[in-house]
Amino acid sequence: MVILFVLLLLVVLAVLVTANWYLWRRLFRDTTRAPGPVRRAGAVLIAGGWVLAITALVAERTGAPFWLQRTLAWPGFLWMALSIYLLLAVAVGEVVRPLLRRFLERRAGAGTAVRQPEPEPVPELQSVPAGAASLPEQETEQGPEQDPQPASPAPAPALPSRRLFVSRVVGGGAAVAALGTVGHGTYGVLNGPTVKRVTVPLAKLPRAAHGYRIAVVSDIHLGPVLGRGFAQRVVDTINGTQPDLIAVVGDLVDGSVKDLGPAAAPLSQLKARHGAYFVTGNHEYFSGAEQWVEEVRRLGLRPLENDRTELAHFDLAGVNDVAGESEGQGPDFAKALGDRDTARACVLLAHQPVQIHDAVEHGVDLQLSGHTHGGQLWPGNLIAAAANPTVAGLERYGDTQLYVSRGAGAWGPPTRVGAESDITVIELASRQA
Repeated sequence: MVILFVLLLLVVLAVLVTANWYLWRRLFRDTTRAPGPVRRAGAVLIAGGWVLAITALVAERTGAPFWLQRTLAWPGFLWMALSIYLLLAVAVGEVVRPLLRRFLERRAGAGTAVRQPEPEPVPELQSVPAGAASLPEQETEQGPEQDPQPASPAPAPALPSRRLFVSRVVGGGAAVAALGTVGHGTYGVLNGPTVKRVTVPLAKLPRAAHGYRIAVVSDIHLGPVLGRGFAQRVVDTINGTQPDLIAVVGDLVDGSVKDLGPAAAPLSQLKARHGAYFVTGNHEYFSGAEQWVEEVRRLGLRPLENDRTELAHFDLAGVNDVAGESEGQGPDFAKALGDRDTARACVLLAHQPVQIHDAVEHGVDLQLSGHTHGGQLWPGNLIAAAANPTVAGLERYGDTQLYVSRGAGAWGPPTRVGAESDITVIELASRQA
């Protein structure tokens, strides 16, 4: 097992080094004429960015002093996102590069294909008087004044070669595209999640519950980057939907209660007719799950730890995240759902979509999940799809429906590309209405 881990680590390291060497080559070596300060600065920028990113991850996971986490997180995590899109943009540039070079070659060829000028006629030789041939010699002896030679003009600066020009255009375009993509994606996260509205019909839901609204929020990820101000925007957005019930389905935090308790304080302002409920996500088990369960309870949310509550028109259940198994606190579907009245509709809160298979076995009507972030950074959705049955949205598994939120915040880089953050209002519909 140790050997396999070491081999995997070496492969990851080799890929990382190769990718960053490729970036340096295309952005700095190929865009300069000779070794110098620009190439050295590029090497420092790329290597230093990854040192910051890896150090930020280690600091977060090892519980380093919070001031240090915050100092490292912004530059480190943003470089992580920027390097992804620099690499993608430079790779796309490999397609543009030969096309641009061919265009310049054709343009240069067209410029040289001009008509050559007609040769000028040679003037006829005039007869020279006798004795004229000796004049230059006599003048030389007399030493006539000679016109001074004109000073040679300063050499013009050397124009870049066609290859250098193409490299600069492609490299500059890649940098602009990557910066624009990351900047836009970061602004979208910091500006707060948007509201999505989805109608979900449930066969067992009574007519009296038709139109019941559940505000679903997941993956807020309060931490060294997203703090109290972000939590307040999330709370205000949820309250603005005027839900009947609020479901916080895991990954609320990335850090301890000691460091992030003040950031989570706005959650006490959540308002819904039938209250706010909480289940753990995998990141709670990296951050002290027991302490956070007590903290959210103190803030007025009700944790559902493999538990169920019977509301007026349906059952609401919640199970712990699968990451809790390492601490003996994993999901227990039998405890949460085993003795319930199966004639009643049941809504289950479970952080990870992979828990849908147990939900199907226990006759759940609707499971609400998060965890995937919708991929967060395209093409991360392809990786998320390989590990989860549903990446985002509503899908059916037998008689059970699964809704997966993209989440309100972001983990690592405070950036989303192709996976807009959201808070979803699920409106339950009765087929008897």
